[in-house]
Amino acid sequence: MSIGQNIPHDSSRGHVTGGSVFIDDRALTQKEVFVLPIGVPAAAGTLKKVDTEAAIKAPGILAAFTAKDLHHNMWGTIVPEQPILVDQKIGYYDEPAVILVGTSMDALLRAKPFVKFEIEKAPAILTIDEAIEKQQFIYKANAFVCGNVDDALKKSPHRLQGFFECGGQEHFYMESQACIAYPLEDGQVEIHSSSQHPSETQHVVAEALGLQLHEVVCIVKRMGGGFGGKESQAAPFAAMAALVAQKMQRPARLCLSKDDDMVMTGKRHPFKNFYEIGFDNEGHILGLKAQLYADGGAYADLSSSILDRAMFHIDGAYYLPNAHIEGFVVRTNMHSNTAFRGFGGPQGTMTIESLIEDIAKHLNIDALTVRERNCYGQEKNNVTHYGQKLDHNPLPELFTRLKNDSDYFKRREEIEKFNSLNNGKVRGLSMTATKFGIAFTARFLNQGNSLVNVHKDGTVQVSTGATEMGQGVNTKIQQIVAHAFGIPAPDVKVMATSTEKNHNTSPTAASSGSDINGSAALKASLEIKKRLAWLFQNIIAGTPMNDIAECPPVDEKLLRLEDFDFNHGQVKHLPSGQTLPWADLVKKAYLNRMSLGEYAHFKTEGLGFDKARSMGTPFSYFTNGVALSEVQLDTWTGEYKVLRTDILMDLGRPLNPGIDRGQVTGAFVQGMGWVTSEKLFYNKDGRLLSHSPTTYKIPNIQDTPRVFNIEFIENHENRQNVHRSKAVGEPPFLLGISVWTALKDALKYKTSKIPNIKSPATPEELLMELARYE
Repeated sequence: MSIGQNIPHDSSRGHVTGGSVFIDDRALTQKEVFVLPIGVPAAAGTLKKVDTEAAIKAPGILAAFTAKDLHHNMWGTIVPEQPILVDQKIGYYDEPAVILVGTSMDALLRAKPFVKFEIEKAPAILTIDEAIEKQQFIYKANAFVCGNVDDALKKSPHRLQGFFECGGQEHFYMESQACIAYPLEDGQVEIHSSSQHPSETQHVVAEALGLQLHEVVCIVKRMGGGFGGKESQAAPFAAMAALVAQKMQRPARLCLSKDDDMVMTGKRHPFKNFYEIGFDNEGHILGLKAQLYADGGAYADLSSSILDRAMFHIDGAYYLPNAHIEGFVVRTNMHSNTAFRGFGGPQGTMTIESLIEDIAKHLNIDALTVRERNCYGQEKNNVTHYGQKLDHNPLPELFTRLKNDSDYFKRREEIEKFNSLNNGKVRGLSMTATKFGIAFTARFLNQGNSLVNVHKDGTVQVSTGATEMGQGVNTKIQQIVAHAFGIPAPDVKVMATSTEKNHNTSPTAASSGSDINGSAALKASLEIKKRLAWLFQNIIAGTPMNDIAECPPVDEKLLRLEDFDFNHGQVKHLPSGQTLPWADLVKKAYLNRMSLGEYAHFKTEGLGFDKARSMGTPFSYFTNGVALSEVQLDTWTGEYKVLRTDILMDLGRPLNPGIDRGQVTGAFVQGMGWVTSEKLFYNKDGRLLSHSPTTYKIPNIQDTPRVFNIEFIENHENRQNVHRSKAVGEPPFLLGISVWTALKDALKYKTSKIPNIKSPATPEELLMELARYE
């Protein structure tokens, strides 16, 4: 049995020993050149001229290319409006405009200052408020409407209105954007890229170079992290490297430094959400009206889908009987913001969690009580504001169990005693939830394919469209296939993702990499398994063993797959009791000229969302969880510590509990970083100042909870997914919000007003809020 076992990550040994190969670890080949993109020193305006003459004369510099050298310069996952290299109109500060080619990175860095730009600057729009004022919009969503919100608000005993703001976030993957392009015969190009979406990389490269899709192959062995930042934005850098490879007929390597990566690539979308909420004396939400504004940056990228998901998730874990939710993506002169773990879900959920804290403060009741009163039910109050029913909803159980297991109310009493001491420190406690919808909201992306090849010795190679970025998708697919054949997991190898083996693949995103690709791999494996069982049934168990006799074609009406047990490297025919080693059966299938390879295509069933009405079933199922965080805040300095966090998750039947535990841990810490320390700083011209590990503060070991407990509930009800498992990549990220709401809870002990803080709640932000109370 491989399913449900804690087998090691398939790259764990390589990562620890340094044997894992990333893009820049690939050995240099003959005539290979290095590529350096250079950005414009302005956030808005017109690029009149690029002067590379002096740079090209520098030692080690071979060439320079601009937008005019590309066959096609525009790209975009949804709207093809973004230039690979700036031609005339400038979108944001440090947007790539020219690429230098040299014999070494040292030579390129020495020559970089010699590139000169002639720019006619224009006023830049750098905030959401400016964009709203100037009516600069990329996208307006259809409103989500349920009930009669105006009437509900009018009749509500209590109402609050205002706005909630949360900032962006840098992906901070360990491996920056990186790719190598190899020119092949007949004008073909092979791209090795650190990309979450090999098919899009293939498509953008082909268009940029004027090639057809079958002339470009993109290969992804692994990434040193992605978090959404390599879903779309790996593609233009691959196109730059491919341009050099095509023009110079030499391998071209483009690996950005951390600084260049941070200034050139998009971040998580900042949001500013305006709201009016009505509720009764017990804190039951009666109506919510909200307008969500996302900062898309200079170009569309994936912003429309990210906004849609924020609108889907503004309910959090709470029933909204009456709602009117509007959404807008504004265009600013910031880097084009893009996918990031949670994909808009955190920005929506954080709004309602903040409002729950405000309702509790307004009514002077405990916030957990408000949450439990509004939590989605199992028999009633179980339909979302977009019309999807919650089946087998575990949220009430999760809240109740964690409340009891963590001694919530006892700890609340202890916190109130501690805070009454007035010793310059104050503590806060808050429980928040995640109800994350699993599926791409673009329905056509919910498909994948797999190629499974069984070799004569019984070992197996599997190819899918999933890309490994450290999250363990390869290990889970390895386990699914090994379990299907009843063989040890090490006998299955998941191969590098390649567009020549798995075509038209969806990105590894939306927490669905294991769901879609694992299901496709299982489907292919079952077809091979049927053939082997048919062989056993007809030749081995049916007649005396004879390698010369050939097995007839499979007749599924006569095949009794349930008569066979594939386990522990043996195949047993249960009625006769005959057993054959797996490898022997495979060899007999080969001698009988039976196919030992299979391709399978999988699509997620049951999805259907009407965008015109904003009603339907956009998600296959929901992954749920709750987190309780306790913090301590120094009221003199704004410094805070996370004293304890307890997490309780519903992950169905985990395929690999150890990997899932790692995902929950990492997602929570990354989410906590977004809402506390990870602040992006820009100067007045729109230039990013916090563009390195020295100026951008991700959580370190000292920032993690002093006590950190993670548990999973038992749930066998998720029949929509492979082996009744549930996706884990993004949902726990939203639980980091509990640290921010705990800080907000701590602030309430210092004032009779409702605390008003932005996210991230840096020490400076908290100190300024405390200063308002003096």
